[in-house]
Amino acid sequence: MTEQTLAAPIDDPSDRQRGFSRYQVLLIALLAFTQFTIILDFIIMSPLGAILMPALDITAGQFGIAVSAYAFSAGLSGILAAGFADRFDRKRLLLFFYVGFTLGTLLCAAAQTYHVLLLGRIVTGLFGGVIGSVVLAIITDLFALHLRGRVMGFVQTAFAASQVLGIPAGLFLANHWNWHVCFIAIVGLSIAAIAVIIFAMEPVDAHLKLKQDRNPFRHLVATVGQPRYTLAFAVTTLLATGGYMLMPFSSAFTVHNLGIDILHLPTIYLVSGLFSIVTGPLVGRASDAFGKYPTFVFGSVVSVIMVLIYTHLGHVSLTTAILVNVLMFVGIFSRMIPSQALMSAIPDQSQRGSFSAISASLQQLSGGIGSVLAGAIIAQAPDGSLLHFDRIGYVVVASAIVALVAMYFVQKQVAERSGRRAV
Repeated sequence: MTEQTLAAPIDDPSDRQRGFSRYQVLLIALLAFTQFTIILDFIIMSPLGAILMPALDITAGQFGIAVSAYAFSAGLSGILAAGFADRFDRKRLLLFFYVGFTLGTLLCAAAQTYHVLLLGRIVTGLFGGVIGSVVLAIITDLFALHLRGRVMGFVQTAFAASQVLGIPAGLFLANHWNWHVCFIAIVGLSIAAIAVIIFAMEPVDAHLKLKQDRNPFRHLVATVGQPRYTLAFAVTTLLATGGYMLMPFSSAFTVHNLGIDILHLPTIYLVSGLFSIVTGPLVGRASDAFGKYPTFVFGSVVSVIMVLIYTHLGHVSLTTAILVNVLMFVGIFSRMIPSQALMSAIPDQSQRGSFSAISASLQQLSGGIGSVLAGAIIAQAPDGSLLHFDRIGYVVVASAIVALVAMYFVQKQVAERSGRRAV
């Protein structure tokens, strides 16, 4: 089956495919697996923080820089790639950046000093940061809008799978051997994914038949300068800024502020991830069935409540810590999946690659700024506990509320273009 038979840029209610073909199932699984390795490579830094800081003798501020270095380099590469994103077969583009990501992760695995690790994070970000936008463009090209909630739900289970399989396994390897082994394992998984992309994935090049500006710079400027995209870019920035502020310091906060033993960290990630694996597809189905914006509203309300609770916790039991994390991830997924599905309906087909690349760039840059801002807000007490963590919670809540209002106008824009009352 070729991409011509899969592509459905217009969501025609009279021709609604309900299920997925074998190739579509394979493709969704492949895209989810690539996302699994990318997300794992990024979020593994958070639980490894409690191990990396003493191992490399670095401060919380230096660790925050190592985390944000990935985000800033990913943001830069997204902008550089945006002009070329619609000029190549998306399969080849995915393969190119995925190979680069694998080499960057290999450099992290070989790092013996902080500066080499920092370089590895920069290289990994330069290539890995673009992959999410390529995946989104592929999904938008090959699946109609009424199916994208489910597709996004399945692909986003990569985040949950990294919680269930990746982080506990990574912490086990780090605790029983050393932190280098975590990155070596990611390299092995990535090589397997590269083989499947080469031999099983078909070209995704229908967009090359459309008329578009051949000059990469003009193509980039045309996408950035499109007034219809401005609000979507602003919402992407808001969502990322809030999300990235809590993530880098979550393991240190759990250990030092919540009083959870570091050996129990894998249990928290395992249980939270198991619930997220179930939640992701359910949220995807709900966003297709009940509307993407109503689902986003639900997720925003849950997120605001749980962030306020989480950032004000003191010493708690392991059960309480798990429950709070589970509910917080329910809120995160209920925002992430419908927002991505809505955003995918904004760009024209000839600009999907560049739109996704710019969105990914903004996401990474604002996420990097969020990480640095969080590092500047918090301080570390002599006993290792984090001070002023509640202030980060207030910033995250404020960004979530503004994003909720802005997303209302995004969904109105999508509804007007699709000719329907709600999406």
